[in-house]
Amino acid sequence: MIEVKNIKKHFGDKKVLKGISTVFESGKANLIIGTSGSGKTVFMKCLVGLLVPNEGNILYDGEDFLNLNKKERKNIRRKIGMLFQGSALFDSMTVEENVLFPLNMFTDWTMKEKMDRVNFCLERVNLVGANDKFPGEISGGMMKRVGIARSIVLNPKYLFCDEPNSGLDPQTSLLIDELLTDITKDYNITTIINTHDMNSVMGMGEKVVFLHQGYKDWEGSSKDILKSDNQLLNDFIFASDFLKALRKGIDNM
Repeated sequence: MIEVKNIKKHFGDKKVLKGISTVFESGKANLIIGTSGSGKTVFMKCLVGLLVPNEGNILYDGEDFLNLNKKERKNIRRKIGMLFQGSALFDSMTVEENVLFPLNMFTDWTMKEKMDRVNFCLERVNLVGANDKFPGEISGGMMKRVGIARSIVLNPKYLFCDEPNSGLDPQTSLLIDELLTDITKDYNITTIINTHDMNSVMGMGEKVVFLHQGYKDWEGSSKDILKSDNQLLNDFIFASDFLKALRKGIDNM
């Protein structure tokens, strides 16, 4: 679980985060949504320690990350997995080498132990037999799955995903959503996903935090969204004709 208390962040006179508080629970897909400029990216960077908030607290299972010393923060970071928007794979490394990279960096395991873990993670994301392929030889969806395998190879307690469906077709996006949901539940991970994909929000949003102009404007589940009277949220979620029709159908039931 990650608890956020009154996080504020500004850059000079520009106030980006204006006092955000929420709780991200373990074993659930926690989604952060909002228009461009709402503060989503800055918020996530604060959560993982890439930016330091000007005020507030971030508690990882009760430990206040911002008040820990360097060694203690490093211990927390080792429990964090990251899935980047562009997958961020090393082009000169094979799939196997990309997934192996964190194990080489942060463990003193034997090579057999490392390879057992690599192959387990590749199997978990349905990439058996892709070990020797390079990123340039696989599809965008496969690259995302390699990124997921790498993000879970150290068995993280916390998983952060930045736009995991960016650039993917709807069918592949659905597969990525299902994979992230399954991994989250199977390993009881605290998963936090920054997304613009409304299909993801409605399909996997067990906890959704809606940011607007640096504030937390709304939070709830995807089911709660269908009944929300928050106009800003409704305008953002139901922008497409399909989702407008869905909302209208719910209202008429």
